Amino acid sequence: MSEAFRALVLDQTDKNVSAEFKNLTIDDLPDGEVLVKVRWSTLNYKDGMILNGLGRLVRNYPHVPGVDFAGEVVSSTDTRYKPGDEVILTGWRVGESHWGGYGQFARVKADWLVPLPGGLDASQAMAIGTAGFTAMLAVMALENQDVSADQEGEVLVTGAAGGVGSVAVSILSSLGYRVAASTGRAETHQYLRDLGANTIIDRNDLTDTSKPLLTERWLGAIDSVGSTTLAHVLSEMKYNGVVAACGLAGGPDLPATVIPFLLRGVRLIGIDSVMCPYETRLAAWQRLAGELPKDQLEAATTKIALSDILPWGEKILKGQVKGRLLVDVQDC
Repeated sequence: MSEAFRALVLDQTDKNVSAEFKNLTIDDLPDGEVLVKVRWSTLNYKDGMILNGLGRLVRNYPHVPGVDFAGEVVSSTDTRYKPGDEVILTGWRVGESHWGGYGQFARVKADWLVPLPGGLDASQAMAIGTAGFTAMLAVMALENQDVSADQEGEVLVTGAAGGVGSVAVSILSSLGYRVAASTGRAETHQYLRDLGANTIIDRNDLTDTSKPLLTERWLGAIDSVGSTTLAHVLSEMKYNGVVAACGLAGGPDLPATVIPFLLRGVRLIGIDSVMCPYETRLAAWQRLAGELPKDQLEAATTKIALSDILPWGEKILKGQVKGRLLVDVQDC
């Protein structure tokens, strides 16, 4: 008999999405070369949208959501992985078109996995999760465009109290950058300072899109909000400034002009953490293992049980969550 396990299963009836914890078996899982016993996952803003049926992100029903996970290989037909290996998965539309991390077992393609790097345990890896991985990709993008900590000026992080923003602030600070953190929540100011932010910017100060160019302020920026916030940030970049954009919480529209790009040489780099090449994923995780302060990571993380995830999904959409949400998948 195939082993039974617990999972959160989404279903759709007349365009209404429902969520229910169910008992499944290994035989219910979709095809893939590697079977993983999932230990940890996370709750990201995208997960909150999926749990509440928003954005039409899920491609098929019934569906097990959860856009990332860390766990232990149970079996593999791919020689790169053997039973007992600890692995991480982020991206590849897992939790959208392929069943994801909110089940106690998952079966996926071997190419989607990354070995857990030395210096991290599985819970720390998922405390970083997709959001932290995305933050590191954004930092690497700034570096690849020759933004460095020894240059004069601050790097702005928008949505700084969220998952991507919190890790981005921590990484940049640890690398010696001067960091300005944008948030609309006064109660997170000290939290962001503890992560290393030098300056706190009210998000309401990043909404003016009436002029294509404003006073030069930012050496670089990591934006996880998009829309009018991103448009405003582009208008305040220093000459040859670089923006790494990785989120659409504010919407997909960009009410900007080409003027910042033509007259100030601003560069806008899109961060895709989904279809990310293996070598880049591995390099990002190795850097996260070696460079992200573990005490700050712990301070930025809240642990929740999989059985409690539905109300937390509503909270994250309402902006009532700071930092990272680590999901104990076996606690269900």
